[in-house]
Amino acid sequence: MFPTIRHITIDCSGDPYDLGLFWSALLGRPLSDDDKPGDPEAVLDLPGGPGMLFVRVPEGRAAKNRVHLDLQPTDERGMNAEVERVQRLGGRILHDRRTPEGRGWVVFADPEGNEFCVERSAHEYATLGFDT
Repeated sequence: MFPTIRHITIDCSGDPYDLGLFWSALLGRPLSDDDKPGDPEAVLDLPGGPGMLFVRVPEGRAAKNRVHLDLQPTDERGMNAEVERVQRLGGRILHDRRTPEGRGWVVFADPEGNEFCVERSAHEYATLGFDT
């Protein structure tokens, strides 16, 4: 028998609840009813996959993430609209890797500096004639 991934854990030096609220708004999923501001951890359950666990740690982030999430919009408005939405939520663009022919992605930092990427939607890839 093999294990399953229960949580993707993200360390934070601030309030895990606040960071959880950013990801909650980004992914459209509520934080656990048990989580409150000031708690040492917060959980975001994701349907069909591992949840996200935000845990307070004493140290700040020292280097680039070795693991990050790649997000693909499901909204028909696509990547550019998602990039704008992420910025409105408080995500900060670190690198814009979009190319003129339609490939590429945008690297973001969440409010704690953890990196993640936004890619093109499957619809955009199909419209451009690219495999996802």
